[in-house]
This record gives sequence, C-alpha cells and structure tokens, in this order.
Amino acid sequence: MQYLRLFSIIFVGGLFIFSGLIKLNDPVGTQIKLEEYFEVFATDKTELGLSSLASFWHFLLPFSLSLSIILSSLEVVLGASLLLRYKVKSTLWWLLGTIIFFTFLTFYSAYFNKVTDCGCFGDFIKLTPWTSFTKDIVLLFFIGFLFIQRRKIVPNETKLVSWSVFGVSLFSFFIGMWATWYLPWFDFLPYKIGDNIPANMRPKEPLRYGEQEYWYKDLKENKNIKLSKKEFETQWEKYSDSLKYKYLEMKNPLLNPEAQPKINSFADSLVMKQIFSGNKFLIIIAEARRTSVKYIKELNLLVKELEKKKIQSLVLSGDEEKVFEAFRHQYQLAVPYFLLDKTILKTMIRTNPGYMFLNNGTVVNKWAEARLPNINQFN
Repeated sequence: MQYLRLFSIIFVGGLFIFSGLIKLNDPVGTQIKLEEYFEVFATDKTELGLSSLASFWHFLLPFSLSLSIILSSLEVVLGASLLLRYKVKSTLWWLLGTIIFFTFLTFYSAYFNKVTDCGCFGDFIKLTPWTSFTKDIVLLFFIGFLFIQRRKIVPNETKLVSWSVFGVSLFSFFIGMWATWYLPWFDFLPYKIGDNIPANMRPKEPLRYGEQEYWYKDLKENKNIKLSKKEFETQWEKYSDSLKYKYLEMKNPLLNPEAQPKINSFADSLVMKQIFSGNKFLIIIAEARRTSVKYIKELNLLVKELEKKKIQSLVLSGDEEKVFEAFRHQYQLAVPYFLLDKTILKTMIRTNPGYMFLNNGTVVNKWAEARLPNINQFN
C-alpha cells in the first residue's frame, strides 16, 4: 500500500501539473474551449436538461478567460500541493471535486458527441472524447484511492513548503497572464512561425473513406443503431417509421484520419490567392468590439511605411461587414480587408488584434497586440 500511495501521489500530482501548465501556455485556447462548452450547455437538448440553466451558462461566457487562467492555475497548485503533501486532506477534497467535474465534461463530450475535443492538454496533445474520458476514469481511480488513504499520508506543512506552494500559485498566474497579454510561450498551432499555411491545408496523403453508415435512433429503446449500406437498402422501409425510429445522419468513416490536413478550412480560393501570395502583413481582428485600439495610430503609420517597402497590408476580420466598416471608418484604417470565421482568426493568433507577416503563405513572424512591430523588423 505504501508504494501504491507513493505512485499515486507522483502520477496524479505530475499529471495535474503537466495538464495545468499546458493550458496556461495558451489560456485563450482554453477560453475558446470553455465558451464552446457553455454555448453547448445553454442549448442542450439531451436528457440531462442542461439548457434549463441557460441563463447561468450565458452569464459565465464573458468570464471564460478568467476561468481559464484560474482553473488551469488550480490544476498546477493542486498537483504541487499533493507532491509536497501540503494540506493533504483539503488538497484531496479539491482534487476529487475537480476530477469529478472533468469526468462529467469528458463523458458529456464522448457520449453525446457535443464537444469533440475537451482541451485537456490544449493543442499539444489531441485526445478523442472517449480517450479523454478513459484518462479521467483512471485519474478518478487513483484520486479515490488517495482520498480513502488520506489519513495515512503524512502532511508536510513547514514554512518552506507553504512558501513553495504560494510561489507556485504566483508563477502559474504569471505564466497565464503573460501568454494572454502576449502570445503562447510555445506555439503548437498550424500557424506558428515557419509553417506554410497552404501546405498545412493539404492532406499528408489521399484520404480514404470506408463504406457508408446510416445512423438511426430507436425511440423506444433510446439507443442508436448503425446500418451498413446494404442493410439500409434492404431495411429502409422498416426504419422510416417515425414513431419508432429517428434518422440521425449518414457517415463516411475516414480510414486514415492521421492524414487529415492540419487546417481544414480557411477561405475561398480567390481570398487565399490574395493572402498567400507575396509579402503580406496581416492585421487580424477577430472581434472589433473587443479589440484594443491602444496602438491604432502607430498601426496606421506602420501600414504606410510598409507600402514603401512593397509589403501589402490586409485586415482579416471576424465581424459582419457593416460592423467592421463602422470600425475601420472610425479609426481610419484604410486597409483592404477580408471577412473570415472568427474562430479561425483566434486560432491563427491569440491576441485581438494580432499581426502576422507572411511570405508566399509562410509565417515569417507574428506579434501580439502589445508588441506592434516596427519597420526595421521587416528586412
């Protein structure tokens, strides 16, 4: 039992620290994932009835970034506290509550196929919903074991340990805030410096698809039924009974998912030709109403200087045309623009606004809003 306790402490503590640090590396990415959960919960039509709390989920939406940093920092602090055996009983209570919450989220994602990536390890490691759920079940087992054994774990609450945990708390918060103000410490996205965006939009090899699958729901048994193409062709009349069955969807399972392009969508070919040819300075404004205009005068001056160097500036906006037109006229941003999906823009760069310098679609450099480049950085 002693060795199992020691292994459990190291395994749980290490994994919580690792998971928290990965999220703190990119708090905006975790924010996007939380917003996705809240929006799905608010419109939930499953038997869980989460939409009955729609006003609560909508209330949480504006605080997604703060929750991202707080929850991620909490993971690191709990992991460190367990490894140092600091306030063991309260730490294990927090760990148990946290893992139960995470297990619910991953089960919801997997069973109802609502949020296909839980964001457990950010964009560093992508897990399928069922893999994420399995991971949380394993963690729940070890945390449950430690919780039962909590009276046999000798606490260590010296001043050095107390200050160490406090230092970990400050360090975690600092990492998250820095990555929010500037950019992630490590960029795992397919728009990082050195990546060629058009190349990341192509599959590694031709995609291969399996036989078509037809999915129905048995309303009486409350379970999903999968039919092969042959079964569908011979039994479709049976499943057309709307009182017994509900048609869900037709799938073509992908046989080599590892060959999928890193970037699945961007824009139409004409827009891509404009963006990915020659030297382009991209001003990325995901949402005009939330964007910072602190350096808008300096930005307009930079655009003019770039024109002299034959570097074209373009704005990529996630707003409706009338919204962005009002914004650009208000701040005299006389730059050609394209309207794209704001989620894509938030994936390209995490600050709003953010800046990218492309050479024939290759990311030469990227800057956060707080680090507006100067003309000497475009040699």
